[in-house]
Amino acid sequence: MNDDDYSATELGSHWFERPTPEATPDRVEGEVLRFGPGVTAAAVRRAENSPTVVQIWHGTLPGVPAPRPARSRWPWRYAFAAVVLVAVLVFLAWRQYGPTVAVRDVTVSTPGHRLDCDSTADVVGVVRTDGRPGTLTYRWERSDGTRSGALTEKLTRGQKEARLHLLWTFRGSGTHQAVARLVITSPSPHSSAVTFTYHCG
Repeated sequence: MNDDDYSATELGSHWFERPTPEATPDRVEGEVLRFGPGVTAAAVRRAENSPTVVQIWHGTLPGVPAPRPARSRWPWRYAFAAVVLVAVLVFLAWRQYGPTVAVRDVTVSTPGHRLDCDSTADVVGVVRTDGRPGTLTYRWERSDGTRSGALTEKLTRGQKEARLHLLWTFRGSGTHQAVARLVITSPSPHSSAVTFTYHCG
C-alpha cells in the first residue's frame, strides 16, 4: 500500500464496510449490529444507501455504572399532606373528647339589697366558663341553715356563661339579714355569696 494513499477515514470506512470473513457481525432479526469506537461520515453515507439497516450502539460501556434517575419529590408532598391531615384529626378529637369545661369566675347577686313584707328574693348566680362543653355540679346554701342537694347544669360548646337561680321566700314581720351562697363542686371548686335584708314591721 502506498503511504500517500493512506488515510484514517478510508481505513475506518474499510473496516465498517468490508469486514474480514472471520469478523462476522451479530444478526438480530435481519438487522446488522456494528460496534466500535466510532463511525465515520463515509460509513454512515454508505449505510444509508445500503439495503442493510445499520444500528449505531450508544449504550454504556461495560464496567461504567448507568446514571441514577433523579428522585421524585412527590413522596415528600404526600408526607406533608398526611401530617396535616393527622394534625387536623387530632385537633378535632381533642375538642370532642378532650378536657371538660373549666370554670373561670362565679358571682352571686339579687335585684335589690332590701326585701319588703312577704317577698321572694331571686338570687342569681352567674358562672363564667371557657366555652367547652360539660356539666356543672353545684348547690345552694342559705344562712337559715338549709341547703339544696346536688344540682347539675349542662353546658353546650361555645356557651361561656350559666345563670343559676335561687328563689327564697320570706313571710311575717321583723328584720332578717339573709346570706345566700352558691357553691360549685365540679369540675373545680368555686363559691360566691350575696347578703340582703328582709324587713317587715
